[in-house]
Amino acid sequence: MAAVFLVRLYEYSPLFYIVVVFTCFIVTTVILRNSEVTQFSTRVFKKQMRQVKNPFALEITNPSSASITTVITLTTDCLEDSLLTCYWGCSVQKLYEALQKHIYCFRISTPQALEDALYSEYLYQEQYFIKKDSKEEIYCQLPRDNKIEDCGTVPTSRYPLVALLTLADEDDREIYDIISMVSMIHIPDRTYKLSYRILYQYLLLAQGQFHDLKQLFMSANNNFTPSNYSSSEEKNTDRSLLEKVGLSESEVEPSENSKECVVCQNGTVNWVLLPCRHTCLCDGCMKYFQQCPMCRQFVQESFALCSQKEQDKDKLKTL
Repeated sequence: MAAVFLVRLYEYSPLFYIVVVFTCFIVTTVILRNSEVTQFSTRVFKKQMRQVKNPFALEITNPSSASITTVITLTTDCLEDSLLTCYWGCSVQKLYEALQKHIYCFRISTPQALEDALYSEYLYQEQYFIKKDSKEEIYCQLPRDNKIEDCGTVPTSRYPLVALLTLADEDDREIYDIISMVSMIHIPDRTYKLSYRILYQYLLLAQGQFHDLKQLFMSANNNFTPSNYSSSEEKNTDRSLLEKVGLSESEVEPSENSKECVVCQNGTVNWVLLPCRHTCLCDGCMKYFQQCPMCRQFVQESFALCSQKEQDKDKLKTL
């Protein structure tokens, strides 16, 4: 019986082979089509953005020469009259407890409110009045009588400097959603040589929320050198110290050429990809990517820097 079956299979082998090949082709096509549908069914959600005016701006000046024993220069640019309150050697734990109290208990809209929440867990305090649109430089320094040379060994329990910006006029707090801004600033000392920089900035809202203010990452030319670094050796040292404390280096500002899409090299960059925060795609290329073209991380959300109407208005202005 088996011999008869083998003979018949031999006789009809061409037809048998055709059927087998055709069946394999159909199965492979179905599998590939299903995998393609699964791959592109992962939608990139467009994040709904809300436009909020931030009345505060704080930057550091001359970071290369700063230390905890010298004068620190801060540059402010506020839309309204404001108060800059500096807390030297502020407790990390008490500061984050104060931010939680801003959500559940009371709003940190004045320096006194933050001071009450900190329970005086800082080494020294100083305050400055900031005029609106003045862009003035503020010079802060620990009194030499304190004889403080560091904030303890790493990981330290204190931030070297915490800067609080609040609105000076009580009526202005009814106008803005953002009522204050807290900046955690690292200052190098004898035990921790990481260069002078802003570590974190939090925007505190009148409704009780606070948001982490983060930089966007754009492509830059290889020959661009940040002004914050004097040598490659110092840059490598800072990078290793940042990795130890779980921070990322984000001092590199985008160059002029970084405004072009990294894919087509023609369109203007307009889309921010989350969670990687790379700003690298134009409107035309955005719809083709589920992964960031710069870091290959899957894109969970995205948002546009400006709407199509705003782009059309800019074009009309240039014409």
